[in-house]
Amino acid sequence: MKRPSPSILLTAAALVGMATALPAAAQFAKPEDAIKYRQSAMFLQAQHMGRIGAMVNGRVPFDAKSVAENAEVLAAVTKLPFSAFIDGTDKGTTRAKPEIWAEKDKFMAGATKLQEEVAKLNAAAKTGNPEQVKAAFGAVGQTCKGCHDSYQKPL
Repeated sequence: MKRPSPSILLTAAALVGMATALPAAAQFAKPEDAIKYRQSAMFLQAQHMGRIGAMVNGRVPFDAKSVAENAEVLAAVTKLPFSAFIDGTDKGTTRAKPEIWAEKDKFMAGATKLQEEVAKLNAAAKTGNPEQVKAAFGAVGQTCKGCHDSYQKPL
């Protein structure tokens, strides 16, 4: 199966990203739509983190081009899920804890921190240096973990 090119993925992410410029309530017809949207965005993040992680951790050979492509997509998709944590989406099929809405500013600061760390990973990936990528990847992972520990219910 042929993988879509990074430019196609980035174009798709950009189109979705433009939708985030709309007021959050206008984006989703039902709370379930917002939940599905953010879960899909988080799934994409996990997929691209997993691909980079496999190379960083030596499970597959390091491929600088692949790391750079995945980091670029990750930089786009980390901007997507956070507009979908709107009122009324704390119930239903979701692992989101109520603390997200009780600590909205802190939660959104975590989203900003994630985007900053992913931007650093993206820059490191462009160098092709495995050690720089590994360090930046670790920082992204710790940022993800911090948010998940505080705001995500266990499986």
